[in-house]
Amino acid sequence: MLEALETRIEELESQLAFQEDALEQFNAIVTRQQGQIDDLAGQVKYLRDQLLEAASSLQDVQSDPAHEKPPHY
Repeated sequence: MLEALETRIEELESQLAFQEDALEQFNAIVTRQQGQIDDLAGQVKYLRDQLLEAASSLQDVQSDPAHEKPPHY
């Protein structure tokens, strides 16, 4: 009975060690992915700002009277 209990405790300790290792690996993956998400969010913000700036510039050019066609066109 004592030997069976010791064997069971060793198995549980082994499983716990495996789970702790897996948890550390998952934590590293999540941390890395959060960094990637932060980088991508920054890139999206940059591209959005560039798009808004380009749209604003286009509106400025289109509303400029020097670029309008004369009435006889």
